[in-house]
Amino acid sequence: MRNSYPSSFKSKVVLRTLKEDLTMAELSSKFEIHRCLIQRWKSEAIEGFPELFCDKFSKNKKKDEELISELYKQIGQLKVENDWLKKKVETVNG
Repeated sequence: MRNSYPSSFKSKVVLRTLKEDLTMAELSSKFEIHRCLIQRWKSEAIEGFPELFCDKFSKNKKKDEELISELYKQIGQLKVENDWLKKKVETVNG
């Protein structure tokens, strides 16, 4: 059974790791977790740092672009379906 650690604990461990005042073995012993887990959390934190400091405008812009792309896709699908229905109505009435 795997242990689940709260984010507050993970951040505490990562901050302590980044200080580099203790060795990985000492940190592992102190927090009673495997050093591989500490390394993984540290890597995840370092990968996530750029997102913390990026401009909120650019985050929102990316989300907006994804939404616009999805909406254009839906519009195209609806246009195709509408054209198909028009042709069906014309053949029935025509």
